[in-house]
Amino acid sequence: MSEPRTIRLGPRARRAVRAAARLVNPIVLLIAGRRWNPVVGILHHRGRRSGRVYSTPLGMRPAAGGFVIPLTFSNNAAWYQNVLAGGSCTVTYQGADHTLGRPEVVDFASAAPSFPRYERLQFRLIGINEFLRLTTEGEQTNTKETFPMAIDTKSFNPDAPAASPRRPLGLALAVIAMAQLMVVLDVAIVNVALPSIQHQLHFSAPDLEWVVNAYLIAFGGLLLLGGRTGDLFGRVRMFVIGLLLFTAGSLAGGLATTSTFLIVARAVQGIGGAIVAPTALSLLADTFSEGPQRNRALGVYSAVSASGGALGLLLGGVITNYFSWRWILFVNVPIGLFLVFAAPRVLASRKGRSGRLDLPGAVSVTAAATLFVYGLSRAATHGWGDSVTEATIVLAGVMLAAFVVIEMFTRQPLMPLAIFRNRNRSGAYALSLANGATLSGTLFLLTLFLQNVLGYSPLQAGFAFLPTAAGVVVGAGATSRLIGRTGPRVPMLVGALMSAIGFFWLSAITPHAAYPEAVFGPLVVLALGLGQIFVSTSIVTISGVTPRESGLASALLNVGRQLGGSIGIAVMGTVATSVTAGQLTRPLTQAVLGHALTGGFSAGFQVAGLISLVGFAAAFVAVRGRRSARPAEVLQEAA
Repeated sequence: MSEPRTIRLGPRARRAVRAAARLVNPIVLLIAGRRWNPVVGILHHRGRRSGRVYSTPLGMRPAAGGFVIPLTFSNNAAWYQNVLAGGSCTVTYQGADHTLGRPEVVDFASAAPSFPRYERLQFRLIGINEFLRLTTEGEQTNTKETFPMAIDTKSFNPDAPAASPRRPLGLALAVIAMAQLMVVLDVAIVNVALPSIQHQLHFSAPDLEWVVNAYLIAFGGLLLLGGRTGDLFGRVRMFVIGLLLFTAGSLAGGLATTSTFLIVARAVQGIGGAIVAPTALSLLADTFSEGPQRNRALGVYSAVSASGGALGLLLGGVITNYFSWRWILFVNVPIGLFLVFAAPRVLASRKGRSGRLDLPGAVSVTAAATLFVYGLSRAATHGWGDSVTEATIVLAGVMLAAFVVIEMFTRQPLMPLAIFRNRNRSGAYALSLANGATLSGTLFLLTLFLQNVLGYSPLQAGFAFLPTAAGVVVGAGATSRLIGRTGPRVPMLVGALMSAIGFFWLSAITPHAAYPEAVFGPLVVLALGLGQIFVSTSIVTISGVTPRESGLASALLNVGRQLGGSIGIAVMGTVATSVTAGQLTRPLTQAVLGHALTGGFSAGFQVAGLISLVGFAAAFVAVRGRRSARPAEVLQEAA
């Protein structure tokens, strides 16, 4: 019989492991032992010499009558020696505390049934053949009853009531707002850096849009799926997973050496954002009770969402000017990691529920969005009569129709069509779609106008958008205080009209435009309107929605904002390119080029104004009453 094997370490290696554990363990403790985490638990043990109580995160699995823990470093591990000397310990596993005793070392054959196949394979590869089995002696409601100095794991319960004093509402709002700002910021933060990215990675002019569109398509196309995963698997869990994906995509994008590499990294960012955005708004609905408290929280959330584009341009200009365009992506990494570790501590969430994901629906709606935006982008360079352009747009329509059919007949749809029965909410979604299209398209075109026509540096272009961020904050703050008396309809209509005025005013630009009257004034009017729209549509979306469907309702709002942004960039970019090409004459001088570019940008802003009027009409017809929303119909979902 072969001798049991584990990893054997010398004194120096053990000291190195202990030093690393002192740094890593406090971070891992934030996510270990949680109800949604079946891999890592927390072992509370008393030091055999010091008498102090220690909390060590360990991989473990429940076994018949207790738990099994791999002895990765054999009997040299301090926690093993402490448990053996004391004869008992407490384990926090999936949100519950267990008093354990009778420690016994068992071999691989005895422990294997408790572990899934992939973990058994890891043990075989590493060579771990010894395991510690502990037997359950009883349940603990408070670890401190056994170990007075032990960590209070109950304060980390993700399903605790939202109003728990252990979860400060201010900190919860800060985490939600910071996450939302991060994902919204990345829609626009690359805009100012586009010329630098194009030069360094050798992008062609038509492909440059895909630095933005790759993010927006993945973001908008997968928002419904991201919102549903939060409903099914738990919002805090999916919030953390989305943050990890977003952070990984940011790191990869900053390291990109080719245009394809950067576009793929941006798509990964978009996938993470598609999970974070709807779960963030759902977590806000879970945490803040409906009424003035939620309205104030939504005022902050909406100000962050609406001003994120302008702040992204400002930060993008500063970072690109003083550092490198790569740092506009690298800056997300420390922020994302901080949110990953802070979210489980401060956010409250309802438990997930049983069900399945509508993958055919997710594939069809994402394919429809991708094909449609690609067709519009191709039309800018190949014309509307191009056979590939026509085929792509037609196929996009077919995929969208297929998505609707799938949702009508599937037992557990990704987007139950019954949610559109509430006309107030439907009006909010329509206005959100129009608003997202105009805002993203305008930020994209105006950035190019400021740099390519007026000759602004990336830093100057970033600061040029500062009035937008300030105006949104003012508009959102005022709306969150007044909407309880006016209802959502008034700020929706006023905001849509102000946005249209701002866009048409902006379309009056000239090649030698002065910033105060040609850019500053329109941006202020536009920003005040955006603040009103974002707050009112957010309140209407989550008011009266059943908790089990808040993820879907939040996702649909974000679909309008983000997927609309991708469509807006494609439509307005196509119009601007077509008009510019039609105004170019020979000989091609700098003056002729500046005049043609300005004509194209002006046409794009006029399109934005028309789209805003369409959003105004939709809100005028659909939204009724002074109340935020009627109680939502309960969406019936077949078992």
